[in-house]
Amino acid sequence: MISDDDLIELVRNYNPKTNEALIRAAYEFGGRMHDGQFRHSGEPYFTHPVAVAAILTEQQLDDATIITALLHDTIEDTKANYSIVAEEFGEEVAKLVDGVTKLTNLQLSSVETKQAENFRKLFMAMSKDMRVILVKLSDRLHNMRTIRSMRPDKQEQKARETMDIFAPLAGRMGMQWMREELEDLAFKVLNPDARSSIIRRFISMQRETGDVIQSITGDMRLEMEKVDIEADVFGRAKKPYAIWRKMQEKGQSFSRLSDIYGFRIITQSDEDCYRTLGAIHQRWRAVPGRFKDYISQPKSNGYRSIHTTVSGRDGKRVEVQIRTHQMHDVAETGVAAHWSYRDGVRSQNPFAVDPAKWIAQLTEQFDGEDDHEDFLEAVKLEMYSDQVFCFTPKGEVVKLPRGATPIDFAYAIHTRIGNACVGAKVDGMRVPLWTRVRNGQSVEIITAEGQTPQTTWLEIATTGKAKTAIRRSLREADRERFITLGRELARSAFAHVNKKATDKALETAAKQLRVGSADEVLARLGSAELTGRDVVQAIYPDLQAKPGKVVDARRAVIGLLPGQKFQRATCCEPLPGERIVGITFRGEGVVVHAIDCEQLADYESQLDRWLDLRWHDGSHAAVYGATLDVTIGNDAGVLGRICTLIGEGKANISDLVFKDRKPDFYRLLVYVELRDAQHLHTLMSALAAESDVASVARYRRSVSETDTSATAS
Repeated sequence: MISDDDLIELVRNYNPKTNEALIRAAYEFGGRMHDGQFRHSGEPYFTHPVAVAAILTEQQLDDATIITALLHDTIEDTKANYSIVAEEFGEEVAKLVDGVTKLTNLQLSSVETKQAENFRKLFMAMSKDMRVILVKLSDRLHNMRTIRSMRPDKQEQKARETMDIFAPLAGRMGMQWMREELEDLAFKVLNPDARSSIIRRFISMQRETGDVIQSITGDMRLEMEKVDIEADVFGRAKKPYAIWRKMQEKGQSFSRLSDIYGFRIITQSDEDCYRTLGAIHQRWRAVPGRFKDYISQPKSNGYRSIHTTVSGRDGKRVEVQIRTHQMHDVAETGVAAHWSYRDGVRSQNPFAVDPAKWIAQLTEQFDGEDDHEDFLEAVKLEMYSDQVFCFTPKGEVVKLPRGATPIDFAYAIHTRIGNACVGAKVDGMRVPLWTRVRNGQSVEIITAEGQTPQTTWLEIATTGKAKTAIRRSLREADRERFITLGRELARSAFAHVNKKATDKALETAAKQLRVGSADEVLARLGSAELTGRDVVQAIYPDLQAKPGKVVDARRAVIGLLPGQKFQRATCCEPLPGERIVGITFRGEGVVVHAIDCEQLADYESQLDRWLDLRWHDGSHAAVYGATLDVTIGNDAGVLGRICTLIGEGKANISDLVFKDRKPDFYRLLVYVELRDAQHLHTLMSALAAESDVASVARYRRSVSETDTSATAS
C-alpha cells in the first residue's frame, strides 16, 4: 500500500497547488474508519481505497475526486455517515461519496428488467456528477485486478457485470484504455482457456517473425523524418479479448487474422495529422473502407483522431491512429479530461467535452423508453455502437451507429420525419429502406402525409431512438384493436389453466411484468409482444414448473462448522434465496435469521456468536414454513377457493388462525410450507390476483411475540 506522502506526490506531479492537508486528513480518516477490516485476500481493506485513488491520479483528477476515492466505502462499510464526511471534508465530497455508495448498492447482476432499471440509475448518477462514475470505474478496475481472491461464482458474476456494463460504459466515456483492461480482466475469468491460447499464439508468432512492432515503428519514424514531421510513434499488439472478439465476429482462426497490431502517431498540429496520413498512404497501401476521420467529425465524447488501416510488412494489416497531443489526452481520459489539472489549474483542453451536455445528449435518447426491456436494448445499442457520419441534402452532419439505415437517419432528424418516411435517396439514388448507410454519404428522406410506421421497420431500424418511436407509433395506432384481441387471448390462456382473466388478475400481471397497466398488458398481448403463456406465468408460474434435483433440507445452509446443526428462527422465518446470518447457542446449535430481522439487534455486542451463512443454490423442497397475513371477503366458498389456489401453487397449508372477523371481511394468518423466497413471491402474486382477496402480505413476528426459540429446519 502506498503511503500518504507517496499519494500526495502523485497528485503534486500534475497539481502543485493541491490541498495536501485535506488529502492527508482523508487518508488518515479512511485508515481509521477501515481499521480491522480485511479484503478476501487477507490484506487490510484500506489498501483498496488507496489503490483506487492512485488509479485516479493517472487521469490527473481534482482533489475532491481523489479524496472521494479514499472515502468511497466509509459511509457503506464503517461507522461514518454523510454528516460526518460533510463536516470533515465538505458538502461536495460528501455528495460524491454518497453517490458512489448508492451505485455500489445497485444489484447489477439481476434479471433483464431490473438491469434496465439499474442502467437508468447509472445515468441518473452520471447526470448529477460524472465524477461518481469515474470513481466507480476505478473501483471496479482495482477489484478486477485483485479478483482472484474471490469465490469462483462471485468472480464470474463480477466479470460478467464488468463485460456487460462497466467496460462498454468506460468506452462510451472515451476511456478506451480502461475499457480494454476491464474487458481483458473479465475475459481472463470468463474464458481463461481462450485467452491463454491467444497469448501462446502471440509468443509463437514472435519467435517465427521477430518483433514486428519494433520493425514497423522504425519504418514509420523513418517516413516521418523524410517529410520533416515531428511526431511520436508507438506500437502495440491488441489485447487478447479484442483479438478473440474479432475472431468471433469474422469467424476466422488466429492464423488468418491480419490487423492485430495497432500504432499511434502523435503530432504537433492538425495540419501535421493530415500530412502524416498522406505519408503513411504513400508508403503503404490503404485498405478500402477502413478510413475514419474523427478530427473533422469528432465523436460525441470529444474523441478526435484519424483512423486508417494499411498493409504493412509481409502484407500484414496494421491499424494506425493519428492525432495531436491534445487529442491524445482526451483519447486517454475521455470525458474525465474535463476535470484534469495541469500545474495546479483546471486543464483548458479545447477538445474536452462538457460532461453535463454529454450526459444530457446521451440520456435524451432513452427518455422515451417506458418499457424496461426496450430501454435496455436501446442503451446496449448505443453503448456498443461505432459511428458513421452522413449528410442531409443541406450538408448538415448526422451521426449514426455502424449498420444504420435510412429509417434510423429519418428518426435521427425528427420523429415526425421518421413516422412519415416512405422512401430514401442515398447520393441521389433511390434505395430500399433496409440499405446500410456508409460514412460520407448524403441521405434524403422522402415523406408522405398520412404515412405511418410499418411493423417491418422494427427489423430494419438499428438505433434505440428509431425502435422506440416505431413501437410507440404502432402501439398508439392499433391500441384499441390490440386490446380487444388481447382480452380474448387472455381469456383463452387463463381458461387453459382453469383460471379467469379478471381485471384484478390482469392488473397483478401488469405489476409483475412491469408494464404499467392491465390495458397495456392486453395491448401487448394483442400485438404479440407478449404471449398468453407470459401473462399466465407472471401470476401462476408453478402451474408449468418442472421438478429438478432437490437439496437435502438438513444440509440446506452453507457456512456451518462440521457437526453444527441449524434451526430457522420463528421470528423472521428465513427462506432459501434470502440473505441470512447464524447466531450460535451453546448446546442448541445455530439459529438462522434473515439479515433484516429486528431480533439481530439483541446480538450486536456479541459478534463472536455470528456466522456468515448462505443457502445452497439448488432447488429446495417445499418444507420451509412462512406466514401470510391475508384479508378475504366474507362470502360462501371464498376460503375454500383460497386454499385450493395455495394447493395449486404447490404450497402446503400447515395451519390457519383467524385474527379478525368482520361482517364483510376476515383477516387470517395462513401458515404455508414453501420452497424458497421466489415460491413465496409467486404465491402472494397469485393470491393478490384473486378478486376476493383484499390484501396479502408476509407476516413476521415482532420481538414481543417471540423469543429465540426456533422451528426445526
